[in-house]
Amino acid sequence: MSIISRKKVLLGISGGIAAYKTPLLVRALIKKGAEVKVVMTPSAIDFVTPLTLSTLSRNPVLSSFTEAGQDDHPEWNNHVDLALWADLMLIAPATSNTISAMVKASCNNLLLACYLSSKRPVFVAPAMDLDMYAHPANQSNLEQLKINGCYVFPAEEGFLASGLEGKGRMIEPEDMVLQLENILLSKAPLVNKKVLITAGPTYEPIDPVRFIGNHSSGKMGYALANHAASLGAQVVLVSGPTSLTIENSMINLIKVTSSKEMFEAVFAHYHQVDIAIASAAVADFKPAKVASQKIKKHDGAESIELIETQDILSEMGRTKKDQFLVGFALETENEEANALVKLKKKNADAIVLNSLNDKDAGFGGDKNKITFISKNNEKKTFELKPKTEVAADIFSEILSCI
Repeated sequence: MSIISRKKVLLGISGGIAAYKTPLLVRALIKKGAEVKVVMTPSAIDFVTPLTLSTLSRNPVLSSFTEAGQDDHPEWNNHVDLALWADLMLIAPATSNTISAMVKASCNNLLLACYLSSKRPVFVAPAMDLDMYAHPANQSNLEQLKINGCYVFPAEEGFLASGLEGKGRMIEPEDMVLQLENILLSKAPLVNKKVLITAGPTYEPIDPVRFIGNHSSGKMGYALANHAASLGAQVVLVSGPTSLTIENSMINLIKVTSSKEMFEAVFAHYHQVDIAIASAAVADFKPAKVASQKIKKHDGAESIELIETQDILSEMGRTKKDQFLVGFALETENEEANALVKLKKKNADAIVLNSLNDKDAGFGGDKNKITFISKNNEKKTFELKPKTEVAADIFSEILSCI
């Protein structure tokens, strides 16, 4: 899976002949796992149809500030919302006119309004005839875009729409996506870092068919693993039993069942990682003896002697050296006080508190509500949101600490 996977890409298309390549660009981005929304200048519609782009992107294509709504009342296409939605903006092709307007902060169409509202990385793929591209004014504008923080893909040489041959062709879509991947990876905050994450429940066997377990789905841990990979990290994900899957070459998924297996898998990797997040719901107790055969009901009710399982987080805290260690605390009462006790007792660098008292948060669901507490007792509480967004919040806090 690519570092572009799960990225929200706002593709701006201006009115040049190279716009005919943009369906291939949309398809290449989606193939890498990106979500794509397209904004076109009015003149771009002469070169490629919005229907083609909306079909490929599976999102409406916008080209004006307003469009007809119900009962023919106009609806506003909010350029600020579009810019804030995106993780990055890609303008391809970028014509001489659009590049000039970007430099001058001219804002006479929706694409330019999105660009001027963007707080995310902006990538520009110029496309024009060779003499236009070589003109000092255009070269000056491209240099100014770089100064302004844009990444400008170099134009390629080849046959041009004018019939001439030279430098000015838009970089080919597949090459553009490959370069985009390399740029994002080189700037990723966790590139060359290793992250260990535990996820899901553990099952402690009673007999060959029964076990002690819990309702953890693993969704939080898997979301953390995917987000760590999107930040450039090499990830080891130690997962208890779950139906979830991973399709990311940057994530090494190790499946385990019991707390003992999870302990062994964790400490096979723990001392080689930079960040460790113990988000798994590891069973606190297990049967002292495991029956070799299925316990029959007619044998009468039996008591099951329980013993404590190995405390994985405590051992991680006791043996940690340079790792940044994050634990999870799922509480039902005295939540913050109990989380602070766990933070100190386990010798963690931070604790993520979530409560079963919050509706729709916690085990099994797609959302979570957390409080991130550092060992300096600095805390930040987040609203209820999808676990994919919670993962981003957690890593944002981790990055601010390390």
